[in-house]
Amino acid sequence: MINITPKAAQKIHQLVLEKKSQQAKGLRLAIEKGGCAGLQYVMSLGESEKEDLILHSEEALVFIDSQSLEKLTGCTLDYEEGLTGSGFRIFNPQAARSCGCGTSFEPKKNNH
Repeated sequence: MINITPKAAQKIHQLVLEKKSQQAKGLRLAIEKGGCAGLQYVMSLGESEKEDLILHSEEALVFIDSQSLEKLTGCTLDYEEGLTGSGFRIFNPQAARSCGCGTSFEPKKNNH
């Protein structure tokens, strides 16, 4: 399961309302190969895809790519505003290390 902070849920809801004419229903979250640490988070506003896990948090919907779910389990999705910028941040307990910008990570090695 993925935790969504109230601040992140509020921002998702706000963004969906702003994009209503484009049929955005929620935030879709996935992981792809790339970034400076090996894997990168990919977020987009839109609709869920067939195999997505759909999470409801307050008035927001978050769609989790089914192939990314294992690497996102236990994560917290937050929204931060600061002097250097604002945006969604993912705190991933499965990350061995993350890049400085926070958009990519290297997963911990499995001990299997």
